[in-house]
Amino acid sequence: MDTTPSRILLVANNPDIHDLIGRQVLQPLRYEVQLAPDVNSAILETARFSPDLVIADLDLPGLNAKDLLVAFNSQGLNVPLIVIAKKGEEQKVIQAFRLGASDYLIWPAREAEVVAAAERVLKQGQEQRVRQQLDSQLKQTTQELQRRVRELSTIFAVGKAVISITDQQALFDKIVEGMVYVAEADYGWLLVRSDQSQTFELLSHRNLPDTWAKKMGQPLEDGLSPLVALSGETLSIHGEPLKRFKVASLGRSAMVVPLKIRKEVVGLLIVLRKSEKPFDKNVQSLLEAVADYAAISLVNARLFRALQEAVETAQSGEQYKREQLRELRKAIYSLLQPVTYPLDLLLAGKIGKLSSDQVKALKTVREAVQQSIALVANERPTKPGVKTGKN
Repeated sequence: MDTTPSRILLVANNPDIHDLIGRQVLQPLRYEVQLAPDVNSAILETARFSPDLVIADLDLPGLNAKDLLVAFNSQGLNVPLIVIAKKGEEQKVIQAFRLGASDYLIWPAREAEVVAAAERVLKQGQEQRVRQQLDSQLKQTTQELQRRVRELSTIFAVGKAVISITDQQALFDKIVEGMVYVAEADYGWLLVRSDQSQTFELLSHRNLPDTWAKKMGQPLEDGLSPLVALSGETLSIHGEPLKRFKVASLGRSAMVVPLKIRKEVVGLLIVLRKSEKPFDKNVQSLLEAVADYAAISLVNARLFRALQEAVETAQSGEQYKREQLRELRKAIYSLLQPVTYPLDLLLAGKIGKLSSDQVKALKTVREAVQQSIALVANERPTKPGVKTGKN
């Protein structure tokens, strides 16, 4: 509970008011009281003293309490004010209320009236401050929840992209876009280790200047990435320490997150802010989640390439077998085709007369040869018993 005494600024040029309200009433109740003789002094004291309550006499030399209310309104000062008026000045009190006065006292006033008015207005001010604080906390909480929803929605979208986008470049661009968004960064880029050169090449970026962006598909030396590639741990750096590295030409705060497959660093996600505001642990967790999705996409790409190579190898082997079989069929066909002519001569009796058993045996041989020729020529073989030539 706050035990700090409330601060009250008493604006009056009347010694009786100073004595009764300030010395006899407020100070014995342990209020911290500050006096101001006129409106100009009151404005200066309000800025310096930051009172919780102002009690101002309407009967002031020069500017009066109504002018003080106008000054508060023009400067956006929300300080509760009690006006002191004399009997017959009800119209002035009404005008003061229209300008924002919280309460009033009729002078001469009794001590109990002063105490009651002061406590009532101070309590209202405290309640208002509590409401404002609660409203501020609620607004902050709402903004934080909205931010978390946006972040989780982005992470979900990246995860969905990993399993739905087949174009790897489009997927990399989606990942970089997502990490720049959740990190509230000005720049972001993705480096992936080349299987041939073992260097980390720039495969996607967001907002990089032309001098850096022209390195697409090539190794990019930003100064920070080699450290993370070696350690395998996320690095967050900002301010003076960052000036030692090349990325300091773009911003003042950076984070590098490794992409790992079985504890092996195969890529790097880098985000950068122009301001010196560091990336917090929440951002680190989000970026590491994005890095996991990016690593999954790289694994998927590797598996797809391996499967594609296996299919191509299998197709190549099958093509070779088909070609060998085709050549074998040609060779067999060329050997069997000449056999039919002498068989036809024998069956026709042009070489000599044959017995019925010999003719029967030759027909069987001829049919077998014809069927073999049909097989190697991809033709339907002739059914046994069907005449295919001259007898």
